[in-house]
Amino acid sequence: MSRPPLAREAVLDAFTRILVDEGERAATVDATARSAGVSKGGLLYHFNSKSALEAALVERLEKLAREDVEEIERSTEGAVAAHIRSSQNTGSALDVTILAVSRLAQNGNDAATASLRRVRELWEESLRGHTRDETALQIVLLVSDGLYFNAVLDLNAVPSPRVEGADLDKLIAAVVAATT
Repeated sequence: MSRPPLAREAVLDAFTRILVDEGERAATVDATARSAGVSKGGLLYHFNSKSALEAALVERLEKLAREDVEEIERSTEGAVAAHIRSSQNTGSALDVTILAVSRLAQNGNDAATASLRRVRELWEESLRGHTRDETALQIVLLVSDGLYFNAVLDLNAVPSPRVEGADLDKLIAAVVAATT
């Protein structure tokens, strides 16, 4: 599989960062080109419009989510535990991309909203065989959502209860015991 050009990735990274830090209105083609250190023409060579940037970001999210599921499924601690542990926002490429796509969805981008739903369904399907029933599956998903939500609050300088270390291990053990 060939790798995309570095300039293309730099442009998409810049677009992502602007969305996360400043919001959808600030993520213009001109601002993205400046942030990526390319000319507007250079940006348009890779993405012919802001819509093309948005589509590429959605594509990136779904690719990263599939890789996340593969990693969770390979985990020696089990899929449920690995999924919950990965729900702490660490600033990974997946975390940042989720936030950026969420910004697009918040502003009415239907493709972004649909992508976030597909990612949720991907995680749900990957965990279904590792939980006792549908209720247990929803417990796992809601606990992971709560952990992620609190971690996002921390990124925005809002103090939130953070579950880490031994406390996270205890939470994971309780969820695994209740759901598998």
